[in-house]
Amino acid sequence: MAQPTYEWRPPERDWREQDLRDLPEDGNRYEIIDGSLHVTPSAGPYHHELADDIRMALRQNAPADWRVIREIGVRVPAGNLIPDVTVLRPGAPRDRMWADPSDVALVVEVESPNSRRHDRLTKPALYAESGIPAYWRVERSDFGPVVYRYSLVKGVHYNLVGTVGPDEPVPVDEPWPMRLDPRTWPR
Repeated sequence: MAQPTYEWRPPERDWREQDLRDLPEDGNRYEIIDGSLHVTPSAGPYHHELADDIRMALRQNAPADWRVIREIGVRVPAGNLIPDVTVLRPGAPRDRMWADPSDVALVVEVESPNSRRHDRLTKPALYAESGIPAYWRVERSDFGPVVYRYSLVKGVHYNLVGTVGPDEPVPVDEPWPMRLDPRTWPR
């Protein structure tokens, strides 16, 4: 018996947030960058496990009413992105699939081979343009995960404020003061 196929036609205009609702739930990540659809294959188990551990480290240290969520969408200029982990400020609406940047304090991207270029170049530029104060990019290395921590400068771009490797816990100030300890995350 033949499997049903999903037929779709791209819109005859730039992609919009509402167009994403009509795409199949097939494990791929669908994002819009400058009005164009960007499709990333589903990440592997290591990627998800690392993102979960980062989310838990943030949640365990979160002040009251702050929320730490995996894979919630964020609206950016001419697009919609889905960070691996998003920290939402108190008062951010709970019933939305797409967060407004003003509600976001930190976004975290766990780099994978399929997302490397976007996580290093495209996404930070769009998050900065949106005014999101902090961006972390987590990269795998031979000795364990490394967190590259960036802070928004003059609402225009990110500057690297430091790296945290798997050597020992390090105090960080974003999105709130805490000790970050990648030693406990998967290698």
